[in-house]
Amino acid sequence: MFQKIKPEKITDNSFRLINEDWTLIAAGNSKKYNMMTASWAGMGILWNKRVVFIFIRPSRYTYEFTEENKNFSLNFFEEKYRSVLNLCGTKSGRDIDKMKEPGLTPIEENGCVYFEEARLVLVCKKIYYQDLIPAQFLDPHIESHYPNQDHHRMYIGEILSVYRK
Repeated sequence: MFQKIKPEKITDNSFRLINEDWTLIAAGNSKKYNMMTASWAGMGILWNKRVVFIFIRPSRYTYEFTEENKNFSLNFFEEKYRSVLNLCGTKSGRDIDKMKEPGLTPIEENGCVYFEEARLVLVCKKIYYQDLIPAQFLDPHIESHYPNQDHHRMYIGEILSVYRK
């Protein structure tokens, strides 16, 4: 099963993990949670902490769970779970039961859910958030990602635990 490792021992290329493999962001506890697929995120060092940063639009159902809970997880899967990631990225938890329909097995730690089927998991504690401010986009092309003016909220999370198989 899972082996707990230090964040420094993650050997995956973060660009591939996030942009190509995608991540499933989950927030909430085993009684009530939601998750969404994301390909916009990052990881690194900030304030002498190992951190991730994620972006969630306020219109997403997962936003509510991320706001209400102090922790969230990033879950990375093998390619055979691509259909699950597609489902969680195209269907809202307001419209389907994401606790059942994707068929994933939740594990709870520190009031946060992650999934037994993942190959790599980062459990994170929110330590900062910031709404993206369009007036501060230095590249005008960025605004093209927001035709509905639904700008993301960025969350920075300190990595509490890393698990890999």
